[in-house]
Amino acid sequence: MSTIQPTSTQTPEGAQALQDERRAAVGGEPPFTPEPATVISVPKALREATITAAIVGLLTLFFVAIRSDIAPGGLLLYQRWDLWLTFVAIAFVVRFVLSLALFQRKVSLRSATTTKKVAAPGRKITVGRVLGILFLGVALFLPFIIQALFPASDRYLIDLAILILTYVMLGWGLNIVVGLAGLLDLGYVAFYAVGAYSFALLANNFELGFWVCLPMAGLFAALWGIVLGFPVLRLRGDYLAIVTLAFGEIIRVVLLNWGEFTGGPNGLLGIPRPTLFGLEFGRGEGSFSDFFGIPYDAIHRFIFLYYIILALALLTNFVTLRLRRLPVGRAWEALREDEIACRALGINTTNVKLTAFATGAMFGGFAGSFFATRQGFISPESFTFLESAIILAIVVLGGLGSQIGVVFASLVMIGGIELMRNLTFIQDILGSDFDPSRYRMVLFGVAMVAIMVWKPRGLVSSRQPSAVYKERKSIGADMVAQGEGH
Repeated sequence: MSTIQPTSTQTPEGAQALQDERRAAVGGEPPFTPEPATVISVPKALREATITAAIVGLLTLFFVAIRSDIAPGGLLLYQRWDLWLTFVAIAFVVRFVLSLALFQRKVSLRSATTTKKVAAPGRKITVGRVLGILFLGVALFLPFIIQALFPASDRYLIDLAILILTYVMLGWGLNIVVGLAGLLDLGYVAFYAVGAYSFALLANNFELGFWVCLPMAGLFAALWGIVLGFPVLRLRGDYLAIVTLAFGEIIRVVLLNWGEFTGGPNGLLGIPRPTLFGLEFGRGEGSFSDFFGIPYDAIHRFIFLYYIILALALLTNFVTLRLRRLPVGRAWEALREDEIACRALGINTTNVKLTAFATGAMFGGFAGSFFATRQGFISPESFTFLESAIILAIVVLGGLGSQIGVVFASLVMIGGIELMRNLTFIQDILGSDFDPSRYRMVLFGVAMVAIMVWKPRGLVSSRQPSAVYKERKSIGADMVAQGEGH
C-alpha cells in the first residue's frame, strides 16, 4: 500500500500551502487577529496644516493685519502683523496636532473596518522631496535673510537671486522639451526674446501694465512654439538641433533688422515696471512707501521683483509636475524613449511634439516678459545663442528630466560665475598681481568638465517614474533616454 508523503516546506508549493494553512488557522479568531495598524503621515499633516494656515491668513488679512479707522484728516491704516502672524501660527499648530492625533487615526480605522483591500503605499520621503521643501523654505524668506546677514550688499545679492531664479524658470521650461519629450532644442532663447518683445511692445504702444501683458506674452511665445513645431515634426537628432538653432538666429536677426517695429540694434526703452495693485515702487505721492507710511528704500522694488519671479518659477514647477502625471506628460516621456513605439501604440506624435514645444515656449515667454520689466530696456544683444547654450547646459548639468537638478545647476552656473568675481583670497596665495576675475571663466570651465566626468548623467542621476504600480522606486538615469530625439 502506498502512502502519501507530506509536502515538503522546502519546495515553493509546500511553503505556499503551509502559509495558507497558517493564515486560515488564525484568521478572524481573537486574539489572533491583530489590531489594525494606524498609519500616520507627517508630510500629509504638514500639508494640511499649511493649507489651513494659508486660508486663515487670507481670511484675516484685512480684518486683523490691516485695520482702518475714519479720522478727521482722512482714513487711517493700522498694521498689526504680529497679531496676524499669531492667528496664522495658532491655526497651523492646531490643525497639525488634530491631523496627527485625530483625523488621520479616524481615516485609518475607518478604512481598516470597512474594506479588506490593501491600499497602495503612499509616497516615500525621498531626498529630493526633502531638498525641495528645504529650498522652498529658504526661498520664501531669502530677501529678509540676506538683509539680516549681509546688510552692506543686500541689493547685489537679492538681484543675483533674481537672476538665478530667472534661469531656474528657463531651465524648467526647456526641461519640458528636452528632458521630458526628448526634443533637442538649441533655439530656446527665441521664445525668451518673443516674450520680452511682446511685453515691451504691448506695454509701450497700448499703455498696458505688467500683469495684463504677462499672459499675452506667454501666449505669443506659445504660438511661436507651435510655428517652430510644425517644420520639425519629421526631424530627429542633429537635424532637429540644427533647425531649432536656425530658428533662434532667425528671430534675433529679425529683431535686429526690423528697426521700425522693434527698435533695431537700439532696442526698446521706457518699459514700465510692475506695480502692486497700482502702487509704484518709487518716491512721491501714491507710491508704495507713501501708501503704507514707511520710508522709501530702493530695496523694496528688488524684493518685489524677487517674489514675482519666485511665484512664476513655482508656477512653472507646479504645472510641469502636474502635466507629467497626465496622459500628455506620459506621452512626452514615451516619445523620448521611442517614437516608433509611440506611433505603434496609437499616440499622435504630432500633437505630442506641438504641446511640448508650446508649453515650454509659454514659460520661456513668461520669463522674457519678466526680464523686460526688470531691465527696463531690451535689445537683440540680450538674446544670442550663448543664452540658449547656458540654459541647455543648466538642463544637462542638472540631469535631463530632473526638476531639483535644474535648481542645483542654476546655483552652480549662474551663482558660481558671479561669486567667482570676488575670489580675493586667491590673491593671498598667488600674489596681489593675480586677478581672479580674469580667470573665472577658465575656473568655471574646469569645474564643468570635472562635474561632467564625475556625474556624466547630471548632478541628479536618479529619476522618479511618473506612473507607478504599488511602489514608487527611483531608477538610474542610465535607464532613461537622454533627449537626442531618437
